[in-house]
Amino acid sequence: MNIQDLLLKDAMIMDLQATTKEAAVDEMVARYKDIGVITDDALYRKDILAREAQSSTGIGEGIAMPHAKDSAVQRATVLFAKSQNGVEYDALDGQPVYLFFMIAAPEGANDTHLQALAGLSSLLINPQLVADLKQAQTPEDVQTLFAKAQAAKDAEDAKEEAEEAAKAQAAAAAATPADDQKPFIVAVTACPTGIAHTYMAEAALKETAAKMGIDIKVETNGSEGVKHQLTADDINRATGVIIAADKKVDMPRFDGKHLLNRPVIDGIKKPAELIQKTLDEEGSIYHATESQSSEEASADKKTLWSRIYQDLMNGVSNMLPFVVGGGILMAISFLLEQTVGAHSTTFIFLNSLGNNAFNFLIPVLAAYIAISIGDRPALMPGFVGGYMASQATASVLASKSPAGFLGGLAAGFIAGWVIVGLKKVFKNLPQTLDGLKPILIFPVLGLLIVGFIMYFMINPVFAQINLWLSTFLTHLGAGNALLLGAILGGMMSVDMGGPFNKAAYTFAIGVFTTTKDGSLMAAVMAGGMVPPLAIAVAATIFKNKFTGSERKQAFANYVLGISFITEGAIPFAASDPLHVIVSSVIGSAIGGGLTQLWQITVPAPHGGIFVAPLANHGLLFVLAVLIGTFVSALILGLWRPVAKEA
Repeated sequence: MNIQDLLLKDAMIMDLQATTKEAAVDEMVARYKDIGVITDDALYRKDILAREAQSSTGIGEGIAMPHAKDSAVQRATVLFAKSQNGVEYDALDGQPVYLFFMIAAPEGANDTHLQALAGLSSLLINPQLVADLKQAQTPEDVQTLFAKAQAAKDAEDAKEEAEEAAKAQAAAAAATPADDQKPFIVAVTACPTGIAHTYMAEAALKETAAKMGIDIKVETNGSEGVKHQLTADDINRATGVIIAADKKVDMPRFDGKHLLNRPVIDGIKKPAELIQKTLDEEGSIYHATESQSSEEASADKKTLWSRIYQDLMNGVSNMLPFVVGGGILMAISFLLEQTVGAHSTTFIFLNSLGNNAFNFLIPVLAAYIAISIGDRPALMPGFVGGYMASQATASVLASKSPAGFLGGLAAGFIAGWVIVGLKKVFKNLPQTLDGLKPILIFPVLGLLIVGFIMYFMINPVFAQINLWLSTFLTHLGAGNALLLGAILGGMMSVDMGGPFNKAAYTFAIGVFTTTKDGSLMAAVMAGGMVPPLAIAVAATIFKNKFTGSERKQAFANYVLGISFITEGAIPFAASDPLHVIVSSVIGSAIGGGLTQLWQITVPAPHGGIFVAPLANHGLLFVLAVLIGTFVSALILGLWRPVAKEA
């Protein structure tokens, strides 16, 4: 696949009209939908904005490379767009963006697609090509410029390969390392999506190193997997290591080397600085026992809450398959019990299978919170601490109630930080004894400390808290239940998948796993279904309040809403936060409150309308969602101003 196969003339926008980031994304996504590159513009736009939320793809020098890889994409394509006046795109250098390269990659993109995308990305560090593109007038001009740039790069690559082969042959004949007089460094580049920035950073580092007379080998961790993997010999020979990455990479192999750990954008924008600092050995010496990752290295730049949230979400995301699978199977078993009886093989099989999955909820939650903090050594003590929290134990304050979900949360954080502490305590252990850390010191001391804290402190205290919570919910009056349901439902719409949403959902799961009472699950599920459904209804009724592109995107929210996928509302909330979020919170609070007023319980943690038959009052649950949806839709439709492109 060559560059022309990616740069479709029909996809190009030679005079982009947008002046804001959101409008630019909408205009480019709409073009993709019009020419059939994507089938679901709402999904693709959501993934584009999700990537932008991680860090702006406006890389500076007037260039932006928004990109996404998902099931909506039918073929690998690069949309070229040029703005005459520039777009305020939150670029990393603060300057307007004039050239856009929106990359669309299919979910199952093969190596040919990905290699072509990687090659295209690496061309964009050529300042002459960028300058020429700014002067291009037609799609044919753009294709010609890229074809010439690709031909020149191919010739340069062939020349480099021939020189490397000659060096290797000469070195083998002389039985000495090749080019031993030249400084040699190694690098790893990686970005979350692994499509554009990974390869641009690789190209920038290699080009700059060649100009500085430095030998460099760059490993890429992209969508096509690890390429140019660094060998042990490469790492041993290197003066130092550059990690230019925004995701976790394999770190222990760099033990004992001077290492710089920077965001991938620094590899693109500051290659000379990174190379020079590496040559000067300014990077701190990396110790593998610290189990650092590219994410952890930037942890100091994060707030305490963002670090806690990241660790918590690592536990919750790994726990959810157990919650959903086990919960739905248990709910189905209760539904079948009414017809086949409690002693039937069908009921016993489904119920026991669901219960078996549920038995792992708290241990898995704790284990993956711990591993997010302390890496692999924290897995075992976190898992055991979570298991202890899930069991009623006779300890200092004997209780028939286990520490439960809250105790599991505590176990995960305790295990993670215990391992972090042990790593610091034993960091100066003689190198000959380093091997004892992962196989003896961390497992034994980690388990001993975590077990002691759980048995004598956490379990007794949290068992009482858990018992109090269960008693409180059991005796919760109708008024208080309605208020709690409204609060939890409203929280589901505050950030639609963010911390407030996850906090409400996690709380409901905690109550569900502790009491097997699905009333609060009904509240959060209704609250989470309202925003996408309300947007879809509002766009259907109030057509003049939405652009044509928005109406098309909104239609998909009917499916997302009934499936309890709140994130379908994110693109609309991002472009119009005031009207969308406020109206959604009101509707969600009403829906959540009504589920408690009508004493609805949903014995399944996910599924939306598809698990409504499992509710004790399925029709009332649907009615609560519909009332919340239409209230929210009416507020949004009446309040929102008329769209400029109606």
